[in-house]
Amino acid sequence: MSSLRLQRTLAIGSLVYAATLWGLVWYPYRLLDEAGVGGIASGFFSYALPLVLAGWLHGRALRDARGNWLWLSALGLAAGWTNLAYVLAVLEGEVVRVLLLFYLSPLWTVLFARFLLHEKLNRAGWAVMALAAGGAITMLWQPGEWPLPANRAEWLGLSAGVMFAASNVISRHLDGVAQGAKAVSVWAGVAVLTVIGLALKPAELDFMADAGAATWLLLLGVGLLIGSMTYAVQYGLARVPANQAIVIFLSELVVAAIAAYFLSDERMDLQEWLGAAMIITASLFSGHMEDDPTKERPHA
Repeated sequence: MSSLRLQRTLAIGSLVYAATLWGLVWYPYRLLDEAGVGGIASGFFSYALPLVLAGWLHGRALRDARGNWLWLSALGLAAGWTNLAYVLAVLEGEVVRVLLLFYLSPLWTVLFARFLLHEKLNRAGWAVMALAAGGAITMLWQPGEWPLPANRAEWLGLSAGVMFAASNVISRHLDGVAQGAKAVSVWAGVAVLTVIGLALKPAELDFMADAGAATWLLLLGVGLLIGSMTYAVQYGLARVPANQAIVIFLSELVVAAIAAYFLSDERMDLQEWLGAAMIITASLFSGHMEDDPTKERPHA
């Protein structure tokens, strides 16, 4: 029992660690942007680094999962866009608004889970969807305008949440695949998408001509953090029930709100806080959306 308790404590701790860092990592990305390293370039280096350093450790897991390479590729592209869009969004927009649009993911999870996992909503599930949608409308509402994201950063944050939902559902579909194979897929997905982005915007690599040691050290540090966060999330999700994990992940919003207040002087008004409360509440209850979770998700 003590061993099981220790494993569970480590799993919860790993999720808290990942959520805390995700609530803070936007700041070093902004520092890199100020140093001339654009979001696509910083995304490439910070995900290519763990891929190069640790990807080879999971060669056997990838070989064992070769029958699922198509789904692993889908996971990589979905998670790749999630992470790249997040980086670009927090560079351009208000951190907390971007994250709140990201955490509309329970809405999209319903759609993906319905078609890929054949999960059916119960009444609580419909209530969660309505609450999340209502929170988004409340936060985005402006008189005389449609309640839609106001700029590119907010659209990116919204799309990141859509792809986050897709990656979670695909990961559940790949329940028997080793965590290492999934981690490599995530890193490779971001690397592939950023390489495409750099091919379209090669000027983002101009910083390499005169970047100082501090810039390269910051890129190295962010890359190591990204690698550790990926492992932490995979370790925690394999050992903590999904409805508890989402509660832990929501601490990212608290960390980001506090950090944004002190580091970038961002503040939300009453309307935004009301919408935020509705979205957070919807996420808290998102683990009770299926008709019979014990049948649909035996390992949750």
